[in-house]
Amino acid sequence: MNAPHRVTAVLGPTNTGKTHYAIERMLGHRTGVIGLPLRLLAREVYDRIVASRGPSVVALVTGEERIVPDRAQYWVCTVEAMPLDIGADFVAVDEIQLCADPERGHVFTDRLLRARGLHETLFLGAETMRPAIAGLIQGVQFYKRDRFSELSYTGQKKISRMPERSAIVGFSVENVYAIAELIRRTKGGCAVVMGALSPRTRNAQVAMYQNGEVDYLVATDAIGMGLNLDVKHIAFAATSKFDGRRMRALYPQELAQIAGRAGRYQENGTFGVTGDVRPMDEETVEAIQEHRFDPIRKLEWRNPHLEFGSVARLIASLEATTQNKWLARARDADDVLALKYLCELPEVRDKLTSPQRIKLLWDVCRIPDFRNASGTEHVTLLARIFDFLTGRGLAQTRIPSEWLEKAIARIDKAGGDIDTVSKRLAYIRTWTYVAQRKGWVENESHWRDETRRVEDRLSDALHGALTQRFVDRRTSVLMRRLKQKETLVAEVNDKGEVTVEGEFVGRLEGFRFLQDATASTEEAHTLRQAAIAALKPEFHLRADRFYNAPDTELDFTEQGGLMWGTTAMGKLVKGAEAVRPAVEAFVDDEAGPDVADKVRRRLQHFIDRKVAAAFEPLLAMGRDETLTGLARGFAFRLVEGLGVIPRDTIATEVKDLDQEARGALRKHGVRFGQFTVFLPALLKPAPTRLRLVLWSLWNGLDEFPESPPPGLVTIPNIPAVPVMHYTLAGYHPAGARAIRIDMLERLADILRTKDSRAGFEATPDMLSITGMTLEQFNDLMGGLGYKGERAERPKVKAAPVPVPVDPNVPVNPITEEESAFVHPDPETAPEMEAFYTFTWAPKPRPRPERAPRPERSPRPEGAPRGDRPAREPRKEGDAPRPPRPEGGRPEGNRTESGRPDKRDHSKGGKPQGKGGKRDDHKPKTFEQRPPRAEKPIDPDNPFAALMALKSKL
Repeated sequence: MNAPHRVTAVLGPTNTGKTHYAIERMLGHRTGVIGLPLRLLAREVYDRIVASRGPSVVALVTGEERIVPDRAQYWVCTVEAMPLDIGADFVAVDEIQLCADPERGHVFTDRLLRARGLHETLFLGAETMRPAIAGLIQGVQFYKRDRFSELSYTGQKKISRMPERSAIVGFSVENVYAIAELIRRTKGGCAVVMGALSPRTRNAQVAMYQNGEVDYLVATDAIGMGLNLDVKHIAFAATSKFDGRRMRALYPQELAQIAGRAGRYQENGTFGVTGDVRPMDEETVEAIQEHRFDPIRKLEWRNPHLEFGSVARLIASLEATTQNKWLARARDADDVLALKYLCELPEVRDKLTSPQRIKLLWDVCRIPDFRNASGTEHVTLLARIFDFLTGRGLAQTRIPSEWLEKAIARIDKAGGDIDTVSKRLAYIRTWTYVAQRKGWVENESHWRDETRRVEDRLSDALHGALTQRFVDRRTSVLMRRLKQKETLVAEVNDKGEVTVEGEFVGRLEGFRFLQDATASTEEAHTLRQAAIAALKPEFHLRADRFYNAPDTELDFTEQGGLMWGTTAMGKLVKGAEAVRPAVEAFVDDEAGPDVADKVRRRLQHFIDRKVAAAFEPLLAMGRDETLTGLARGFAFRLVEGLGVIPRDTIATEVKDLDQEARGALRKHGVRFGQFTVFLPALLKPAPTRLRLVLWSLWNGLDEFPESPPPGLVTIPNIPAVPVMHYTLAGYHPAGARAIRIDMLERLADILRTKDSRAGFEATPDMLSITGMTLEQFNDLMGGLGYKGERAERPKVKAAPVPVPVDPNVPVNPITEEESAFVHPDPETAPEMEAFYTFTWAPKPRPRPERAPRPERSPRPEGAPRGDRPAREPRKEGDAPRPPRPEGGRPEGNRTESGRPDKRDHSKGGKPQGKGGKRDDHKPKTFEQRPPRAEKPIDPDNPFAALMALKSKL
C-alpha cells in the first residue's frame, strides 16, 4: 500500500472546482485516466475534453459505451471501467468518498488502493475521507479547496412558491414524476434528471433547463454527483431513501453533497425542504453550511485477488476478510449473489470444466441488472447468455446473431408512455453492455453500432415523452419572454387563432381575446398576460381597419348584435328615444380606452345611418314643422310606433283629425287603413327588421321577435306570439294565419264595394290578393268578422264551340266514333263546385251587466198578464195548437245566424245584388273563337301515316 509516486488528495465540499482542477492536471500530462462515479458525468467530461483536444485522442469507456480511437491519450471512464494496466502518466478518481457506499464502495476502495499514475495520482472527494486516505496511503499530500460561494438555509417552501432556477430532489421515480406533474401545472414545466436515464436523454433534459426553456429541475440524488448546473436553490422533497436493503434517513454528508449543488462558482445558493418533509434541525443545517461532518471510519472492501481454480475457491476469495482497521468486507453484491445462484444449476455447473469457464461465468454475473427485475428473471437471462457463450464444446462460442436480433427488435419501438419507453431503454442497456464485451457477439462493431442506434432512438423517445408530460412549452416559453421583458410577437390568422412566439394561446374575436380553454387554472394567468402584451399592437391596427371599414361590411342581428363580417363587435342598447339606440362595444379592458372609444364611435355611426336610411319618411315627418295641432301630435304617435299603429288603439285620434290634417299626413306617405295606420315604405324587409329590434330594445325585451322571411303574403298565426309582434312585423292576425297589412287594406277596399248584409261570394281577385285557397280564405274572413256559409252548385262549363263540317268530305268512321265517345252523357250527374257566401257577423261585444229587476208579487194562477185578456182554458178534445217559435215569431226559412234566408232554394245559387234577386231575363251571349292553326305533320311521328289519311278524309 505504499505510494511510490506522488499521490494527492484534493478534498473539499461541492462547488470548489475539484473536477475542473483534475481535468486541467490530466491535460498537462501526455496520457491520463480519470474515473467518474456516473456514466452521465463521464459523458459530460468526455465532451469537454473533446471540445478542447479533439475526438481523436480522447476515449470514453463505460459499462454501456466504448469509444476508443487508435491514438487515444486520455481515457474518461466510469470507476468500474477504469483500465489499470495501460501505464498512464496521470490517474484521477472523483467522488472518492463513495468508498463507504454499501453498493459500490468496494470498487472505489479498490481504485484508492491500486489505481496509480506513473507520475501523478489525484483523489477527489469530501473532507471526511482525510483520515482514511492518510491511514491507507503513505506519503499522500492533501490539498483542501474551499467553496466559492456560501450556502444558506431557507426552511420550508411550497412547490407553488418555489423560486426560479430551483431543483427539487426526490428519491423514487414515483416521487419525481408526481413533483414534475405539479410543477407543470403551476410553473409551466420542468426538466427531469435521474440516474437511470441514458446520457442522451439526460443531456436533452439538462439542455432545456440550462437554455432557460424551463426554470425548474426535478432530480434524484444523481444531481449530487458532479452535475454542473445553474441551480440557485435546492429543495428536498424527501430526506430518506431506499439503499437497496431498507429505507433509511440520509446522512448529513449526503444532504450536503446534494445541497452543495446550489450556487455555482461565486454565486451564493440556498437549500431547504418542501412538501411534507419536516424542517431540518439546527445541528444539521450548521453542519451543511460549515461543512463539518464525522470522518469516515470504515471503507467497503472486497478481495481483488480472485481465484478461478474452482467455483468454491472463487466464492471463497470473494468472501475473504481483511485485518485492516480501515477496511470492512462488503456485503454480497448482485454479482456475487448471481454467481452463487447459477453455480447451483446443473446445466451451468456441468459446463464449469476449466478456470477459463469459471472466469467467463464471473464476467457474465457482473452484467448489471439495469431493469431492476426480480432475481430469478435476471439470473435466468444470465444463464441463457452463459449457455450461448459456452456452447457444446470446450471452446468459447458467441451469442447467435439471429437470437440477438430478435431480442433487440422486440424493444426497438419508440412509441408508448414514459414507463414503457423507460423499460425498453433498460433492456437495450443490457444488450449494449453485452455488445461491449470482447468476443461475446459476432461482428462486434455492427452490434455495438446497432445497440447504440436503438438506445439513441429510445432516448429521444423518452425525452419527448418526458417533455410532453412534464413541460407545457407554451407556458414556459411565454413566461421566459415575459421575465426577460422581450417584445412578444403575436400572429392572428384568418380564423382568428392567436399564436404568441409560435405557441397557440387562444382566439381573437373582434377586440375580445378568448383564452385557450385547455389551459389549466394555474397557467391561465400567464397565457393571458403574454397574449395581451403581444396583442396590443394588433388591437390598434385592427381598430384603424374597423373604423375605416365601409357600412356594407357591418350589420346588425335580429337580437340586437352588431357584426363586422362574422365577428360580434358589440350590441345595441336602449337609447334616449326608440329611433336613437345606443351601442355597447365588445372590447377588452386591456385593449385600452382609445381602442374602445374608436370602436364605439364607429358602431354608433353605423347604426345612426342605418336608422336614418330605413326610417327616412318617418323621421322627415317628425321634423316637419309645418305640421301643427292634432296632425303634429299624430305624427309624434307614429314616430313612437315606428311607423305602424293598429287603428283600434288610436280610433279617437283618427276621428278627431280633419281633412286638412289628414292631407298633410298623407303627403308624408301615411295611409289610414281600415285596420292599421302605417307608412307603406316602412313595410319593406329592411325597415321591418330594424323596427322589431328598436321596439324590443325600447320595451326591454330579453328575447327579440324575428321578422318573417320577405315576400310572404301570409304567415302562420301562433297564439303564443303577442298580436303587437305581428303588427310590428307588418302583419295582421286573422284566423289561423296573419296577412300582410298592405295586402289586407287592398282586400278591405274590395270588401267595401260588396253588400255585407245580403252576402257576397269570394271573387278571384280576393283569392289572388291573399294567395289562399277558398277554404283558407274562409278562415281568414272569419278572423276579420265575416261569416261564410258553404254550399255547392253545378259547375258551369264553357259552351262547346261548333266546328263547321264540310259535306263534301267523307266522314272517317274512327273519328266519328271517337267524337261520339267524348260527348257527355246527358243522364250523368253534373260536376259540383263549392262556394262560400260571406256576411258581416262581428263577434258580439261584451255588454255591461244590467241591474236586477225589482221583484214582483206572484200573479195568481189564471190571472191575466198586464192588460191582455187571459186565454180561455183548453178543453178536452180541442185540436193541438201549432208550436210557437222562440221569440214569438214564426221561424220561416232562416240561416244558421238567425237571419231570414232570402235565397230561392228552388233555383240554387245565391242572391244577386242587394235585393238578392236573380235577373233571369238577361240574354246569354256566346263567343266563337277562330279555328286553331294546323301544325305540320312530323314525319318522325309513328302515327304520321294515319294523320295524313285523316287530313285527306
